[in-house]
Amino acid sequence: MKPKISVVIPVYNEENALDICYKTVSDVLKSTDYSYEIVFIDDGSRDKSANMLRDFSMEDKCVKTILLSRNFGKEAALSAGIDFSEGEAVIILDADLQDPPELIPDMIKVWQEKNVDVVLMKRKSRSGESYTKKMTANIFYKVINYISYFHIPEQVGDFRLMSRKVVNALKKLPERNRYMKGLFAWIGMDSYVMEYDRDPRVSGEAKMNYMKLINLAIEGITSFSITPLRFAVVFGIFTAIFGFGFGLWIVFKTLIIGESVRGYTSTISIITFLGGIQLLTIGIVGEYIGKIYIESKQRPNYLIKELIAKGKNDESNFQ
Repeated sequence: MKPKISVVIPVYNEENALDICYKTVSDVLKSTDYSYEIVFIDDGSRDKSANMLRDFSMEDKCVKTILLSRNFGKEAALSAGIDFSEGEAVIILDADLQDPPELIPDMIKVWQEKNVDVVLMKRKSRSGESYTKKMTANIFYKVINYISYFHIPEQVGDFRLMSRKVVNALKKLPERNRYMKGLFAWIGMDSYVMEYDRDPRVSGEAKMNYMKLINLAIEGITSFSITPLRFAVVFGIFTAIFGFGFGLWIVFKTLIIGESVRGYTSTISIITFLGGIQLLTIGIVGEYIGKIYIESKQRPNYLIKELIAKGKNDESNFQ
């Protein structure tokens, strides 16, 4: 008997893309001759996305819909979809179809033939994305891989296939500060990399603006490395040594050479520079303390408003 395939699709204000997304993914999965389910997670959409997903689920027994109580963010939505998926293989896909569903059969084939636990989809090109976004993404991956204790694959997004073994391992990770690409990489397991060309969005605009991307980058860096804290310590030590040496030089010039102390501008510049470094260091420490604070509350990553399958909307249907 062939294993069941789950496709997890987080959704946030994607009403213009949902029809084509549902039809395309359904047609592709039907062509594989595998049993399957499509798990949509509505992350508190404010358009008609939730109603459309409800209709899909009530008409198609292969579609499940999870409606979250509000917008918790993509990482939480992905966690919800993974938690409620039932397949022996789970594939993550964005509703905008920038990652082509047509590659799903090839992913399944590699998973079966190569006997790997993860099929990673690496982007050869990123159509529709600005040069700035591509450049900053490259910089981010270089930085996080330099300071973290394990490798996070570059140019690999959420689009991937994971075996049930990987999914079960992922469900054991309890943290509330979730950077999913980092969690995927932290688990490890045998993997195989497939390359592909990423398409432009089928409709609408990207939901991740630069501010959200910066916040996600900070989340990723501080979730998987304490190097920023160590950098602050090392910089503080060197600054203290420099300050001590500079003080000795001032004393030497004043007492031995007899030169009076001057340099109002340079003094103000040094004080301003050190003040900025102190605030930066406090901010780094505060970021980690904030994570401890959030983790200590033990709040769930998401809350579910409604679970929907054909003819049912009861949670027991998803256990």
